Amino acid sequence: MDDKFTVYLETTIPSFLTGRPSNDLILAGKQEVTRRWWETRSDHYQLAVSQFVIDEASAGDPSAADKRPAVLEGIPLLEIDEEVLELTDRILSTGIIPSKAATDAAHIASAARHDVDFLMTWNCTQIANAEIIARIRTILDHAGYGSPVICTPDELFGLNEDEN
Repeated sequence: MDDKFTVYLETTIPSFLTGRPSNDLILAGKQEVTRRWWETRSDHYQLAVSQFVIDEASAGDPSAADKRPAVLEGIPLLEIDEEVLELTDRILSTGIIPSKAATDAAHIASAARHDVDFLMTWNCTQIANAEIIARIRTILDHAGYGSPVICTPDELFGLNEDEN
């Protein structure tokens, strides 16, 4: 058994990693943090994605979408089973995450169902949002699941960034 923490990469991670450098300073900073995490820390974790990530990553701007599969290649795929779908529905039924963002609920459900340690995302509207996280923890707890730590790449540089 591997001692590494498991990190579920939500779609914004490969998107920021492979996207054209942004002229927006905030987005450019997020892209740089993502790139730096990928280059210096990703091998410290067991990475995972789901088919939801693969599907979203293949959509959008074709030139950007063409780069994402290479980043995701070889990363284990978590199964989307009946439990994931039921948990997704349970999250959506509360209205905490709107139905138009159903895939965001599915990312959370996938990570929780498969007992992933961290769910990494730049989606701070529907996923890495403190008020939503608090409510999601309650839903997952009532459903009998643990909650992954939902974080952005800048929160997951380990105990000592210089440690290799």
